[in-house]
Amino acid sequence: MSGRLEKTDAPVDAATAAAHVDPDAVVAVSGFGAVGYPKALPLALAADDRDLSLTIISGGSVGKEIDTALVEADAIARRYPYQARAAAREAVNDETIAFQDRFISKLGDEVELGHVPAPDVAIVEAVAVGDGWFVPSLSIGHTVAYVRAAEKLIIEVNDSIPRDVGRFHDVYERSLPPNRESIPLEGPADRIGDSRIEFDPANLLAVVETEAADDPYDFREPSATDREIAANLATFLESELERCSMFDDRIALQFGVGSLGNALMGALSSIDFGDRDVYYYGEVFQDGLLEMIENGTLAGASATAFALTSAGQQRLFDDIDGYSESIVLRPADLSNNPALIDRFGVVGINSAIEVDLYGHANSTHVDGSRVLNGVGGSGDFNRNAALSITTLPSRHGAETSCIVPMCPHVDHSEHDISVVITEQGVADLRGRSPRERSRLLIEHCGHPQFVDDLEAYVARGETGGGHIPHHLGSAFDWRS
Repeated sequence: MSGRLEKTDAPVDAATAAAHVDPDAVVAVSGFGAVGYPKALPLALAADDRDLSLTIISGGSVGKEIDTALVEADAIARRYPYQARAAAREAVNDETIAFQDRFISKLGDEVELGHVPAPDVAIVEAVAVGDGWFVPSLSIGHTVAYVRAAEKLIIEVNDSIPRDVGRFHDVYERSLPPNRESIPLEGPADRIGDSRIEFDPANLLAVVETEAADDPYDFREPSATDREIAANLATFLESELERCSMFDDRIALQFGVGSLGNALMGALSSIDFGDRDVYYYGEVFQDGLLEMIENGTLAGASATAFALTSAGQQRLFDDIDGYSESIVLRPADLSNNPALIDRFGVVGINSAIEVDLYGHANSTHVDGSRVLNGVGGSGDFNRNAALSITTLPSRHGAETSCIVPMCPHVDHSEHDISVVITEQGVADLRGRSPRERSRLLIEHCGHPQFVDDLEAYVARGETGGGHIPHHLGSAFDWRS
């Protein structure tokens, strides 16, 4: 651990540090994309014999130490803004844990302005700590905002992660509204900040040493459907590069996290970008981007977290010097910032559970009721991207269409979605009326198994007229 603790009090064990956390505390934790979150402290809290009723606020998804161990210990009463573990999901859906889903770009502000409960303590993971500063580990997320908002701070210093990961960081702190300045970032991979996050030394309760590793991602092998969706995306992007002058010199892309997103990145290798500079500007950096950095496809990449497999993470660690020339990690209020997404003309590519015939998308709730993970950053990019693309299979399993008459829950409205792509084809919805959208989605994105029933639903709806011709009597029981 030599060289990681500079001018700090002696470290303590996790159980001692956990005793500083009140049983009903609001706890803000670092972490995003299931990396960079504290591990020893949550496990110590899960083993605590006190009756805990914690509110946990993270930046994005975290690991099993928080969303499994603490949940199973019945230690979490309230959770913001995203969860991606089975134990947490079950507790949220049976209301054992009160949960509110939030857009990522605004969450830091909401914490600092008191729109959600103010944190009593921030617990963060670092690779180094000094007198009034620490260097975050593999994600930044909303750690800056949480440290500023919390009354107290506990830092876990993780020796399993190379200290040099700080070379990726670009920590830039913004003032709060109404005195907020513009962000002086001119290019997607430019740097304007520092590798450190600063804090008031008087707030530091404890430093804990750990060597616990993040759970690496395990992306499944792309299915035949994934590959067909990816091929359709590549064909569409190639035509858009030729059609739209906005992309004459540069294109910036964003992909949602997950196996499909990782597969879609692989399709980019088949695209002839010509002399254009290609950037990634999004939330998470996945394995598919490493290859694009190495083969020269990407001029640079900006994210707030590394969401890598174990092999991808080792690949990153083995060449931090090389990768840090092209990759930047920023706070989430920059990685997901609406003004920057607009400024860089980002093409946002995200998935959904289902899309309805008039262009609304549901990305969070099965049957409109049971939440999966959360909206994450898809709302930030769908609403603010120069071009928003929703990719999904045309059906789930053998009996469930992913193109439906009416979404029972809407995360992204018809005004947010420009293009829908399934393995069946591409529906370009730009400039189309609702009736035109319905026909495009059925013809180009619907699975053949469901096309007749979808067309029958549209016909029923049109008998009643209206701008969006729904037949509410069969909107959710539409198959003839």
